[in-house]
Amino acid sequence: MAVADKFKSIIDFLTSGFNDREDSIYEEMMDSAEEYPVQDNLAREPIFKDESKAQSPKVVTHPNYRGYEVMVCEPRSYEDSISIVKHLKDRKTIVLNLHLLDREQALRIVDFLCGATHALSGSQQKIGDSVFIFTPVNVALSAESQKSKFLRDALWNQPQA
Repeated sequence: MAVADKFKSIIDFLTSGFNDREDSIYEEMMDSAEEYPVQDNLAREPIFKDESKAQSPKVVTHPNYRGYEVMVCEPRSYEDSISIVKHLKDRKTIVLNLHLLDREQALRIVDFLCGATHALSGSQQKIGDSVFIFTPVNVALSAESQKSKFLRDALWNQPQA
């Protein structure tokens, strides 16, 4: 009998979670079912108690957010390149106009800014005679080459047959 009592106590322990209780979750669900209209055992449209309308949060912009900013820089000496790199680190796009410098200083500044831009995972492009653009990592830079522009124009300007 001791073995049978042992089996019975194990089975009672395992099935004790399935016994009906007065405070079961099912009864709680049945009590709250009165709030929802039902048609053919399907809930039609639940009734929500929306308390968030009284406490709607206000969305405000961050005071330091300035969006994308483009700066046009015309350095007068090599020392100005340090401040240009600081602007690039602040995620500002730099348009660099080197018409005020001689060729040697212009090359030094462009080399320095190209290295800084590469270190910051940005990109650079020559956009004119002594004019360059340096962009931070959050700005994509794309350019259409003269060859691809010529091919595009040649394709679209073909006579219609």
